[in-house]
Amino acid sequence: MHILIVNTAERTGGAAIAANRLMHALNNNGVEARMLVRDRKTDAPEVVNLPQSWRLRAKFLWERGVIWLANGLSRRNLFQVDIANAGTDITTMDVFQWADVIHLHWVNQGFLSLHVLERIMNSGKPVVITMHDQWYFTGICHYSGECEKYRSQCCHCPLLKNGGIGVDMARHVYERKQAIYSGRNVTFVGCSHWIADLARQSRLTQGHTVTNVPNAINTDVFTPMDRTKARERHNLPVEGRLILFGAQRITDERKGFNYLKEACEHIVKSHPSLAATMGIVVLGGDADSVKESLPLPVHVVNYLSNEHDIASLYNAVDLFVTPSLQDNLPNTIVEAMSCGTPCVGFDVGGIPEMISHKQNGYVAHYRDSEDFARGIIWCMDESRHDTLRQQARTAALNTYAEPVAALRYQNIYRTCQSMGVASLCS
Repeated sequence: MHILIVNTAERTGGAAIAANRLMHALNNNGVEARMLVRDRKTDAPEVVNLPQSWRLRAKFLWERGVIWLANGLSRRNLFQVDIANAGTDITTMDVFQWADVIHLHWVNQGFLSLHVLERIMNSGKPVVITMHDQWYFTGICHYSGECEKYRSQCCHCPLLKNGGIGVDMARHVYERKQAIYSGRNVTFVGCSHWIADLARQSRLTQGHTVTNVPNAINTDVFTPMDRTKARERHNLPVEGRLILFGAQRITDERKGFNYLKEACEHIVKSHPSLAATMGIVVLGGDADSVKESLPLPVHVVNYLSNEHDIASLYNAVDLFVTPSLQDNLPNTIVEAMSCGTPCVGFDVGGIPEMISHKQNGYVAHYRDSEDFARGIIWCMDESRHDTLRQQARTAALNTYAEPVAALRYQNIYRTCQSMGVASLCS
């Protein structure tokens, strides 16, 4: 069985990391898989990229420009939506012809257009779509927030000024997607139960299989190790309690940094003796810009690309926190748990599926910074810390280990192929 995994980037962003890990998991478990990307970062032989040219950049800029114009020349929410009006036809490529199953992941920002998606569906090859956000079953948004128009008909998108000036892009894209999916052999896979449940409510997925498979991780790389050595590796204080907060862009409003700030302020006021032993490790873009706003000592770690370095950083800390306000199934929680590091997060998206409340971490009430602080304090109790670490590691092994995810996807691929044969014979 030949599987082609398609994603905009090879290693940049959560979806890219998850897709890349799945490719390796499949190859390590008896399935031949390759990855097709626009933005390549390594020279891995199993990764194929589009021929580089100025046209790729032009397609990205053209799509952003159309959205910018429709948004009344405002940059607000410019990257919260995608209209897929520009892209590259991959169906003529040798690697596409080689594949038995096409597995689409995150393909936005000028990589694949709606027209190309239609050509992929028309190729006759079974298509599996992993939903790293909501875009595949909404009109144009990646996260709908409180908007539920995607259930029946997206229109006048609230993320655009006045719903979009001129053509109603949300309605147009929604209707195009419905036509593209209709009557095709396509299976939708959510990384979490949460996003799969949302997808089932959309008119776009009706008549199609919707299931869920958590992201895979190499539990031999992300594994517990000596904390003191890990701290020395990253030039962190050997003594004291350290909390890790990381995001691709720390200042992204969706990542909830202000709630972490408020939680730290609450700890300083209510538990000054505990606060005196604590420090915050910040990893990600714009990390230096928030250093002065936290009431605890801050240690900024430069960008890490090597998975062994990332794993050692999780081992260097006592707790990983994610005050994210919108998220599907964050790779960061999977990575932390696999290293035996407890986590604290809000009750939103797929996070409560990952963190078992008061078993391997703490799930705080949504947007409640005081409860988030209580979660940090609860997890920092030394009497339960070893138990939390053991249970976090066990949960990761049972749910996110590569062989587990690879087997579940193999079953999906076989089902898709059998559906295709049945369709041809009918």
